Amino acid sequence: MELYIDRLTKQYKNKIAVDRISLNLGAGVHGLLGANGAGKTTLMRMICGILRPDSGSVSFDGMDVSSEDYRAILGYLPQDFGYYPDFTGLDFLMYMASLKGLRKKNARYRSRELLSLVGLEGQEKNKIKTYSGGMKQRLGIAQALLNHPKLLILDEPTAGLDPKERVRFRDLIARLGRESVVLLSTHIVSDVEQIADRILMLRGGQLIFDGSADEVRGNLEEFYLEQFDEEKYDIREGSSDTQRKEGAHHV
Repeated sequence: MELYIDRLTKQYKNKIAVDRISLNLGAGVHGLLGANGAGKTTLMRMICGILRPDSGSVSFDGMDVSSEDYRAILGYLPQDFGYYPDFTGLDFLMYMASLKGLRKKNARYRSRELLSLVGLEGQEKNKIKTYSGGMKQRLGIAQALLNHPKLLILDEPTAGLDPKERVRFRDLIARLGRESVVLLSTHIVSDVEQIADRILMLRGGQLIFDGSADEVRGNLEEFYLEQFDEEKYDIREGSSDTQRKEGAHHV
């Protein structure tokens, strides 16, 4: 089981968003770190076949990113996933399951199973427009898992989740990584530090670090900040020291 990325490149006008990235990712959790504009989302969208690269290729166990077979093994949670506010949680998962080709009986069983897994059991008949931000995010996680994906791409999946929900989600992702290739993008270093088998860092569209947490010099958060030369944020919580003093909410 392997995701193969070969010299992937994408440019927007005068900016190179992804610059000749090559990676081989096997089973496990791969944490993708980088500041805003580093190229994380562009890279993930190309891996999912949503965005066509200017050059380079993506394949999974020999299946090209453009093939139906590739899409059948893919699960994807974008930063802002689309949903229908008047659908119930169960209706939405059933609809997404039909798009993924699941049979109705299997789709209903799988949908209920996932609603329970992400902590939405008992909320399945409520309309999505009544859900909190964290509940919507958990529903997004559920839809990404409908087809038992062998390749799971998660773009900022813990956004909107409270600390308890984040811990629950990290445990779930760690389990999925035992049998799938998981690529997890986040700004929250602790989410990567806790569960990632491999850490990838992007800056300016280029891969600047690829290794295990054991290969990081000292603390991962401090190492991350050194690479990006940023104001020292409390990345574990997503807010700066100044914001905390002013009582601002998490970003």
